[in-house]
Amino acid sequence: MRVRAPRHRLKVFAAVAMTGALALAGCGANEDDGSDDDKSEVEVFSWWTGPGEADGLKAMQADFAKKNPGTKFTNAAIAGGSGTQAKAVLASRLQNNKPPDSFQGHAGAELLDYIKAGQIEPLDEFFARNNLYSVYPKQLLDQITYKEHIYSVPVNIHRSNVLWYNPGILEDAGIDGPPQSIADFITALKAVDDKTDKVPLSLGAQWTADHLLENVLLGSLGTDAYNALWEPGAVWDTPAVTKALHEFGQIMRYTTLEAASTDWQGAAKAVVDGKAAFNIMGDWAYGYFVGEAPNGLGKKLDTDFKYAPSPGTEGTYMWLSDSFTLPKNAPHRGGAIAWLKEVSSKEGQDLFNPKKGSIPARTDGDKSLYTGYLKYALERWTSPDIKLAGSFWHGVTANNKWHTDIDTAVGLFLQNKDVGKLQQGLVNAAKNSGQ
Repeated sequence: MRVRAPRHRLKVFAAVAMTGALALAGCGANEDDGSDDDKSEVEVFSWWTGPGEADGLKAMQADFAKKNPGTKFTNAAIAGGSGTQAKAVLASRLQNNKPPDSFQGHAGAELLDYIKAGQIEPLDEFFARNNLYSVYPKQLLDQITYKEHIYSVPVNIHRSNVLWYNPGILEDAGIDGPPQSIADFITALKAVDDKTDKVPLSLGAQWTADHLLENVLLGSLGTDAYNALWEPGAVWDTPAVTKALHEFGQIMRYTTLEAASTDWQGAAKAVVDGKAAFNIMGDWAYGYFVGEAPNGLGKKLDTDFKYAPSPGTEGTYMWLSDSFTLPKNAPHRGGAIAWLKEVSSKEGQDLFNPKKGSIPARTDGDKSLYTGYLKYALERWTSPDIKLAGSFWHGVTANNKWHTDIDTAVGLFLQNKDVGKLQQGLVNAAKNSGQ
């Protein structure tokens, strides 16, 4: 997958990618559309078990059942935010040649290992047959293209760099509004700590600290320098990165790292319940906040919580995309193709995303369905002046080895609080990524 390019270069790259994919689609790449394959069943593997995401999957499943009345749907979802548990189970299944019919993955570099191992099929012909090249944005097509082939079907766009905050706690701490810079953020965290009995910044399982790290790097370095970290030969031992990591260390002093069982939901809930001032989490939290009981919290925007870009990232959309694949030797390939049609359809995406707390990957979604925060997100994603940065934790810019090595470095930092060792770990992770 290509590392995120500056916006003015995207049209060139995307045009090349699309032209190459279309040409290949006409000369042997996946000419079989699965219509004659086994459609009796489809096993869909994901990590969508939490509030919002599970509701969205259920809505898509119901639409799939209407369109495919003879196909049994097996929901093989495994709990764990960001797919931390599901990916390990999936790796074991693929190694043992027992793939599901389709599995969830983040669009981008996360899929490289599956591609290079020959574990998933290219989907150029699927995109051509279903007229998808014209309804997906060019910048997304470019990011999911590897050696002129497309290997996944995106269902949504998420924003990773969102600051959720409790307006009442900020008022009690004498904070006028959401902090605009990393320095302002540290000052605000100290004010909450000094003037209230609330948690300044809530965290969940360890991966939420990785998520926080990417936001601090983006906010401290700026978009171009952050994106450059994921280019081949990137340098991670610069003074600017050192400064950003020291800021990360300062911010971590104001957090409470929860048990793994808490995951992101508990950390996000602390904000709307008035127990924590801030939480930096992707916009899937919005679906959880406003969703109806029993899975959602039924909270109200501007009353129970507010949002802003994470400190220092105004004008940048740190993005990620959930997508689905077609594994090699899928037991029910016809069912898998039918599922990919659902995932890529306007109807499926408009049923799924308002519940998930995301916006459609397609450009023709029904805008009236996206209200509150989601209206804002859709406007920012499509704005001509927005800068884009790929989320490393959520699979856009870092392959699985790099991702794991960063997580290991962060885990050690949580124990020893040594910024120098953290930076050396990140330097080694980049050098050994093989990307």
